[in-house]
Amino acid sequence: MTIDAVFGEPLPDVVIHADRFGLRPFQRDDLPLIEEASADDFIPTITTVPDSYSDLEAIAFIDRQNFRLSSGEGWSLAIVDREAERAVGQMGLWISHLRKGRVEIGYWVAPSGRKQGAASAALELLSAWAFEQLDIDRISLFIEPWNVPSQKTAERSGFEREAILKSWERVAGQPKDMWAYARLRKV
Repeated sequence: MTIDAVFGEPLPDVVIHADRFGLRPFQRDDLPLIEEASADDFIPTITTVPDSYSDLEAIAFIDRQNFRLSSGEGWSLAIVDREAERAVGQMGLWISHLRKGRVEIGYWVAPSGRKQGAASAALELLSAWAFEQLDIDRISLFIEPWNVPSQKTAERSGFEREAILKSWERVAGQPKDMWAYARLRKV
C-alpha cells in the first residue's frame, strides 16, 4: 500500500528504525541537537537552524519541522542514534514534485554524530521507505562540490552523481553550484 500524499495536504507521521539508527519526528527533547547545530559553521547557513542558540529559537525550529508535515510540504525527521538515545541530525523528504514521480532528500548531521554512519543509515532507511510508500521513480539530492563527506554518504546509499548544476541554490544570499545525485527505483 502506498501513501496517497498530495503536496499541501497533511501527511502521516513517519517513524523508521533499524538496529542502531532511526528517523522520527522532532521532539522538545532534541534541543541539545539544535544547540550543537547552531554552533556549526555551515548547518545554519543552509538550513533554518538558528545561527545563535536560545531555547525559544530551538523550539521554533522544532515547531517548523513538525509544521512541514501538517502543511504537506514533506517530512522533516530527526536522525536518532538509538544506542546513545539522542538525535544526531536531520533528514527531510520534500514532495513538491511528487506528482511528477520524484522527490528530494536533504540532510545534515551535527559534529558529535558524524563519522558513525548515521547519515548513510538514515538515507538508506528513508530512500527505501519512500520507494515503498510513495509513487515515485526518482529521489534527488543536491550537494555542494566541496562537501566530499556528504557525496560519499550519497554514493554509499546507492545515489549516483549526474551533473554539476550551476548557480543551483542560494547559500547565504550567493548562488552556489551543486552536484545533482539521484537514486532510481529498481525495476
